[in-house]
Amino acid sequence: MGKSTIIPFGPQHPVLPEPIHLDLVLEDEKVVEAIPQIGYVHRGLEKLVEKKEWPEMVFVIERVCGICSFGHGWGYCMSVEGNLGVEVPPRAQYLRTIWHELSRIQSHLLWLGLIADAFGFESLFMHSWRLRETAVEIFEDTTGARTTFSVCKVGGLRRDIENEKLAEIVKKLRDKEAELRELTSVFLDDNSVKKRLVGIGALTKEDVIELGAVGPVARASGVSNDVRLDGHGVYNELGFEPCVEEEGDSYARCKVRVREIFQSIDLIERAVAAIPDGDIAIEIKGVHPAGEFLARLEQPRGEAYYYTKGSGEKFLERVRVRTPSNANVPALVKMLQGCDLADVPILTLTIDPCISCVER
Repeated sequence: MGKSTIIPFGPQHPVLPEPIHLDLVLEDEKVVEAIPQIGYVHRGLEKLVEKKEWPEMVFVIERVCGICSFGHGWGYCMSVEGNLGVEVPPRAQYLRTIWHELSRIQSHLLWLGLIADAFGFESLFMHSWRLRETAVEIFEDTTGARTTFSVCKVGGLRRDIENEKLAEIVKKLRDKEAELRELTSVFLDDNSVKKRLVGIGALTKEDVIELGAVGPVARASGVSNDVRLDGHGVYNELGFEPCVEEEGDSYARCKVRVREIFQSIDLIERAVAAIPDGDIAIEIKGVHPAGEFLARLEQPRGEAYYYTKGSGEKFLERVRVRTPSNANVPALVKMLQGCDLADVPILTLTIDPCISCVER
């Protein structure tokens, strides 16, 4: 057995866009153990509940992460709505679902670009982000912003989308579908990509269940864990079934995310076809959250929890967000054990890490 060496990986690394910090215990070029270090970019967002009134906290929670900011805003609103016992109008539920699936498309395309960059495929990275712009431009057109949208509020939405505009959105996404399939076929069929992904960082179904992994990481190992099955939004009305693979390796995690891009386009089209007319919000006056409520939401990276506790005052007593990246860190530590040092950046990216989510 060789002599053990401990080297730091991150928080700054030329391959990773995220400030993740791992201490890697090596024997020669093999990773024996990976020890995560959390807290480098901690911002104390949950603490702000003491200074921001509960209607304003939605803007703070959106800033947990810019990539999945819409879902964070929606999850917080769901929790407060449950606390207040209010029912959101059906049109608002459809629009929330449409925007959320757009978030999933742009998040997965962003991830595909980053994994391509880690391989050294710069042109593949640029094409992934070029196609991602379609979803980002739709957000800009419908919300006025590209990252933090501020359209969700407790009781519904601040903005509507005209039915004609919704039809245009479906057409834009369908027009890009052929290019998307051509792009993603490179990730799924190219031999050099397969050599970096197939059989690397495999997690068994038992590993995923024991470690509590969520999202594409869990579904790539045969665990059909998707909160959308529980019916938040209008998923129960859209005929939703999660994308599941069985191999559990890095290639399977890539395949799940690719399949989900096209599934999201289908879900948006079905939602647009079925969306009812009507109000997009209900007015909430003279009441404050009292009691506790836990809402669950399927973010692009996996299941997230949004807990709120109120005492009938304008300031909540507690807000707690548990993000999917936080849940997937133990799975990352497991998949890094025994891998080659050269595979560490790729394996880290296969959980689609968001360190700003981990360190709220």
